[in-house]
Amino acid sequence: MTTKPVVIVVGADKGGVGKTTVSRTLLDYFSANNIPTRAFDTESPRGTLMRFHPDITEIVDMTTTADQMKIFDTLNAASPSVTVIDVRAGLLSPALASLRDIGFLDAAKSGQITFAVFHILGPSIASLDEIAQTANFMQGAKYFLVKNFINDTQFFQWDQATYNSYFHRIKDATELTIPKLNEMAYEQVEVSSVPFLKFVANKGVHDEAANYSFVLRGYVRHWLANVWSEFDRIKLTDLVGSGKSATRGGEK
Repeated sequence: MTTKPVVIVVGADKGGVGKTTVSRTLLDYFSANNIPTRAFDTESPRGTLMRFHPDITEIVDMTTTADQMKIFDTLNAASPSVTVIDVRAGLLSPALASLRDIGFLDAAKSGQITFAVFHILGPSIASLDEIAQTANFMQGAKYFLVKNFINDTQFFQWDQATYNSYFHRIKDATELTIPKLNEMAYEQVEVSSVPFLKFVANKGVHDEAANYSFVLRGYVRHWLANVWSEFDRIKLTDLVGSGKSATRGGEK
């Protein structure tokens, strides 16, 4: 039995909302759940995701036909059943429009592909306007609205009623919250250029023993557990057709 390919797009039309951080937590989560995953980083020519997950990440320019073929012509051929696409700032709507144009959204609607969008919300009302734009592309997709507090605790400046009026425009949208991570811990992971999981396990880029701070590793471990409990809550492993979230590796 062939597994249905799963494509997860992580993006926002605004920059600086912590998209790549969310992509990195997804890759760690799938790795810990033994789900083979590949990633595409559309921050061409240099990609942040590539820096943290070089083994499974390729940098692409999603606006070019050649790179669209690199991603989508290989969905069934690729052995990893999950493809995570980190869409660079400002490109979410155009990326979704190109997915529509190549017939990808129709394939998702007809059930040939499982498609999910993690839409990372910024603190401004403009990021709520993005929801309305994105809504047009969401038939046949699982839509997750991510409130990302990773960079800034003073995040949401709009009131609940305003938020609800936008949120309810999309049927079956699911909310997720990414909590804030201690700033020094976040910076230390950035400097180490390793996935969160490796940082927690005190390992360097090539799995060699590292010497990270016990305290900062604790902060990251605690934070990552909270993020993963959100992924568990939305049954992310079910989405990718793997019913196994019980035996998880990497949780130290």
